[in-house]
Amino acid sequence: MSDSEVREARTEAVRALEAEFGELINRMRRVLADNAQRVAPGMLPGAYKVFTTIVRRESITLSALAEAQMADKGQISRTVRELEELGLIVRTPDPSDGRSSLLSPTPEGLERLAAARAPQETVLLDTLEAWSVDEIRDLTRLLHALTAGETPEHR
Repeated sequence: MSDSEVREARTEAVRALEAEFGELINRMRRVLADNAQRVAPGMLPGAYKVFTTIVRRESITLSALAEAQMADKGQISRTVRELEELGLIVRTPDPSDGRSSLLSPTPEGLERLAAARAPQETVLLDTLEAWSVDEIRDLTRLLHALTAGETPEHR
């Protein structure tokens, strides 16, 4: 294969990958919207994303949350107030910085999130049933490398 043929084949493969990512993103948007509704009727997917980031980090400052979400601190602050009003998160003083607070999920928030995620978790498990554990780990490794902008380690 000539260099131009290799480049053309690579371009075609990347375009196909882009299309599949588009489909995956659309599907994930639907999942996030559905999960948000199950956590709290009327919750928007953006608020769900903020909530799940707080859950994943266990405790996080508002500034770090805004940075993690790549969002305006004012918008994140409004979303955090909404999540507090719903009883999903709580603020506690940051022991390392008395001027800021730590945001953490409440037990009720964790319970509601687990219940909201349950339907999709079985779908993904069922979808990947025929995949070997090594194939799932390889996909995870490759996606991590792509997300991080790294060259994946070859196995």
